[in-house]
Amino acid sequence: MPRRVVITGAGTINPLGHDVATTFDAMKNGRCGIGPLDIRDVDRLSIQIGGQVRNYDETTHFNRQQIALYDRFTQFTLLAARQAIAQAGLVFAGDLADQSGVILGTSGGGLNTQDENYRVVYEEGKNRVHPFIVPKLMNNAAVSQVSMEFNLRGPSFTVATACASSNHAMGQAFNMVRSGMAKVMVTGGSESMLCFGGIKAWEGLRVMSRDACRPFSATRNGMVQGEGAGVFVFEDYDHAKARGANILCEVAGFAMSSDASDIVMPSKQGAARAIAGALKDAKVNPDQIGYINAHGTGTAANDKTECAAVADVFGAHADKLMISSTKSMHGHLIGGTGAVELLACLMALCEGVIAPTIGYEEPDPECALDVVPNEARDADVDVVLSNAFAFGGLNAVIALRKM
Repeated sequence: MPRRVVITGAGTINPLGHDVATTFDAMKNGRCGIGPLDIRDVDRLSIQIGGQVRNYDETTHFNRQQIALYDRFTQFTLLAARQAIAQAGLVFAGDLADQSGVILGTSGGGLNTQDENYRVVYEEGKNRVHPFIVPKLMNNAAVSQVSMEFNLRGPSFTVATACASSNHAMGQAFNMVRSGMAKVMVTGGSESMLCFGGIKAWEGLRVMSRDACRPFSATRNGMVQGEGAGVFVFEDYDHAKARGANILCEVAGFAMSSDASDIVMPSKQGAARAIAGALKDAKVNPDQIGYINAHGTGTAANDKTECAAVADVFGAHADKLMISSTKSMHGHLIGGTGAVELLACLMALCEGVIAPTIGYEEPDPECALDVVPNEARDADVDVVLSNAFAFGGLNAVIALRKM
């Protein structure tokens, strides 16, 4: 008999705030975290905006030895994990430590560390780098550091599927708990690619906006990168109930698919199969879904393909759905984006507020859905979806249910 899975803790640091409460407040007020980039060599970039984590001082959270070992993406992960585990009220020892693990998503991993060390070797001509560079930049660094800080001795690994990394990671964590392989999984994702090399590489794709992220608007002109982390505690329902945990919501279903068609162009059929699969796994009908947090990158190809997929799966109910993209506020966190976006789904279920798609200017006939333009909305919803559709045609959709 599959076990029920619930969320008992959430944590974040992202362009909208350094914790969940501040992030919710920003989403409710449609506050934008995108602005001018403050990074080395920004004058050499064509794209000079991003969703940076502002007012962040690593020395207030980590000592000098830790900073030497933690890339920015790992630091963000640890801060979010501390919040989530504190909220869940868990201490991992004995059998529980053996039955609890970590699955996180990232795409770039320690890209800041890699970029800086390539720079000093090639530009400055240095012949030696710090001995901890490899354990600092590897994609599994954040998972390993979280497992060590909290004594999580069960299944632990990193998922890298570009923009769907966090959703794939959370889906695997969900299945671990549901199958009985683990009692508790710490999961989510993080990213920090806002460095010269990271932005310069994305410039080559010609999908980046120079001024703002405007998903679903006819005036949209591309995506904007962000950074940050979102981490959650997924827990066996019976275990959570027995210890009197405060349950935030239920993880109801998960599905994934592959377009198997193009490395960068999304497929309506692939996206639709993932959405329909999540509904089937959650055992809910299309008309039970009240809100979808869209992938909604602000590129023409992604936005219209996602809207077409939603229309195909939901039929007449698509017109009654609310579907918004919080990337308009925090930017696209690439491998970490699904984790931060799951917060908007939590807010919808726990606080009855639907995050808006800000920056919306003109309707697009190919995106003729209720995209909750510019202002948050009070609404009572019972089941929500979070979409993630990645380069390479890798799709992952999560369903959450109100408890």
